[in-house]
Amino acid sequence: MQPMIRPLDGITVVSLEHAIAAPFCTRQLADLGARVIKVERPGSGDFARGYDSRVNGLASHFVWTNRSKESLALDLKNPADKDILLALLQKSDVLIQNLAPGAAARMGLSFQELSQTLPRLIVCDISGYGNDGPYRDKKAYDLLIQSEAGFLSITGTPEHPSKAGCSIADIAAGMYAYTNILSALMLRNKTGVGSHIDISMLEALSEWMGYPLYYAFEGATPPPRSAASHATIYPYGPFKAGDGKIIMLGLQNEREWQVFCTEVLDAPALASEPRFDNNSKRNENRQALEAIILKRFASLTAAEVIEKLESAQIANAQVNDMHDLWNHPQLKARKRWVTVNTPAGPIPALLPPGANKSFDYRMNAIPDVGEHNAAIIAELGLKR
Repeated sequence: MQPMIRPLDGITVVSLEHAIAAPFCTRQLADLGARVIKVERPGSGDFARGYDSRVNGLASHFVWTNRSKESLALDLKNPADKDILLALLQKSDVLIQNLAPGAAARMGLSFQELSQTLPRLIVCDISGYGNDGPYRDKKAYDLLIQSEAGFLSITGTPEHPSKAGCSIADIAAGMYAYTNILSALMLRNKTGVGSHIDISMLEALSEWMGYPLYYAFEGATPPPRSAASHATIYPYGPFKAGDGKIIMLGLQNEREWQVFCTEVLDAPALASEPRFDNNSKRNENRQALEAIILKRFASLTAAEVIEKLESAQIANAQVNDMHDLWNHPQLKARKRWVTVNTPAGPIPALLPPGANKSFDYRMNAIPDVGEHNAAIIAELGLKR
């Protein structure tokens, strides 16, 4: 039987990374088989290690983004440690960095300098605003990019803007770095030379803002902040049942609206009422329609509402919290949970999205700071 081969087996990635965007990118590469060597500060390591201690004393952000990596602790201001990094790059395929703007270039680690001796090396820079332009040197954190990209203007209640509950600007940048690196590897197979990739968190999240951008085309009114409801489609959002529990439901077209009125609201005439006979009108008159829906749902439990919605094939969902997600029956049924090791013992971890029958994802341990120093330095034939 042929051994199972992962897509990125044989690819070595060196990452000068911290926090979320770059580590999230490199974890995806490690999942696919790449050898990822994470360069950290001696002693404290990636500052995300200290964000909290919720996972047996380890930080929640860190355990999420750093499995299957090797940790190499180097002081890059020390010439001997810098030489170790340069020797490592001689044997590597990809260098990723999300240091402060200009920091990598000052250390001689720009694509322009490295490509002179390492023409096959792919270099990916991740920053808040990109490698040029008037915002190049501006500090950037996830919430600040959510603000700059207009995400806060469309998220929250009419009275109060809200950030996303997870680091979406970092995640967006990390995923575009990941896909750009995969593309660069494919391109190198054709051309024989590496690429320089410049990832901007602002540009990554701005891409995700495409719908509200076009909705506000040529000065039109942007989508309003509408809490957990859809800003422009109605009914699409949370509704309370008679037992106080919340159900999310969503209608996408006029056929579903008619079925909803007939089979869920038991009010078939409502479907053709002039105030509600197309989505634009339902959106304009959402307060009146909400009152009708809530009056009907008040006589039902959440389970009864969901039963009716399922029978009518109307999309719906429960409003789960994190405890519910840990125990989600669909994740369990599809065997999405596995165990990975950490310096504090084994923990559960979700398999990456995308069940692929051709290979198993790498789900190796989360490293301690500098755990692999001795092995990597010996492999390079160097001493420290």
